[in-house]
Amino acid sequence: MAASSAPRAGLSALRPPAFGAEPAGERMARIRRSPHFANGVFQNPGGPARMRPSGSGRDMAKQFLDKDARSRRAPRGTIPVHPTTLADLTRPPATGLRLTWTGHSSVLAEIDGQRVLFDPVWGERCSPFPFAGPKRLHPVPLSLAALGPVDVVVISHDHYDHLDMPTIRELAGTDTVFAVPLGVGAHLERWGVSADRLRELDWQESTRVGGLTLTATPARHFCGRGLRNTQHTLWASWVVAGERHRIYHSGDTGYFEGFRDIGGAHGPFDATMIQVGAYSEFWPDIHMTPEEGVRSHLDLQGGKPGGVLLPIHWGTFNLAPHPWAEPGEWMADAAEAVGQTVAFPRPGAPFEPGGELPTEPWWRPLTRPVPRVWNTGAPPRNEETPSGDLDLAGDR
Repeated sequence: MAASSAPRAGLSALRPPAFGAEPAGERMARIRRSPHFANGVFQNPGGPARMRPSGSGRDMAKQFLDKDARSRRAPRGTIPVHPTTLADLTRPPATGLRLTWTGHSSVLAEIDGQRVLFDPVWGERCSPFPFAGPKRLHPVPLSLAALGPVDVVVISHDHYDHLDMPTIRELAGTDTVFAVPLGVGAHLERWGVSADRLRELDWQESTRVGGLTLTATPARHFCGRGLRNTQHTLWASWVVAGERHRIYHSGDTGYFEGFRDIGGAHGPFDATMIQVGAYSEFWPDIHMTPEEGVRSHLDLQGGKPGGVLLPIHWGTFNLAPHPWAEPGEWMADAAEAVGQTVAFPRPGAPFEPGGELPTEPWWRPLTRPVPRVWNTGAPPRNEETPSGDLDLAGDR
């Protein structure tokens, strides 16, 4: 037995650190016992999801390489990040709930006296290599040290734009707890997080951190960091419930009927953080459009507008062929059509969902007018931002 495991150990030592580690031992045994693991892989709710680009490779290349489209995929100038300081975050939120979006899917949530950091990515690139891969469109608004103490770090899944090795290694030097989906703990242990600080959960499992209850809930996505996708680590959305407030972070997900179940079991929510960027017709099952993001929020709220929707997973990394500012424009239209309140903070600007909300479309001075492909022919709202009503009832 020892002889047969030696080559595997040698190969593991050659695996680049940023690739993380494959689950093994009792962790892998627990994965195999999961009701969501079958035929050697984790299964998506709602049936199989297309996890790789579908359709014509020529069509996809045409979208990515089109000169006009490329010019819209990055801002014209520097994105205005808020100069967040530790003083901004040491004053307790007056309402008991404050959110600080630092870009992409990274959000600091101060909820009922505790601090939760979702999907922290402070790296310059979302890539296993520091010299290649998608680069940030704006600087990080503040250093990790300037965040102050964090009670729990929550990870949605192990893709590079959500799980960043340098960021985790820096946080490993603190005394924070890490709540992660099943299997993801193997990566963190390789990067220096001790097993006693890990809370590794399957869907529908919960853990307590201080006065908070954190529950891993289903999502429709996939996983993987190495050269081959083993589907041995789970992906999740997350519910965090305190004494007075409830919040939801979608992670990455395609739209599915399970949002209603999550809302019925854990909602309604004071705020939801919903993935609305990096969508494409070439991978429709694993990322939501802004229209679907609004629909998922309504599902989570029992079918009615309520709470505050914070769009995430946009404006920081260029991961899809759509214009970089399109998610903001589409989200504004989709939310207005159904009367849903949306917050549009600049990266790094703290706000309280129960207080005055940031609503300025800060991205508009930095981009050419975005073609409203989701609502062609609608009357314009103004010269720069034509708009109109959306029908959210039907499926895309």
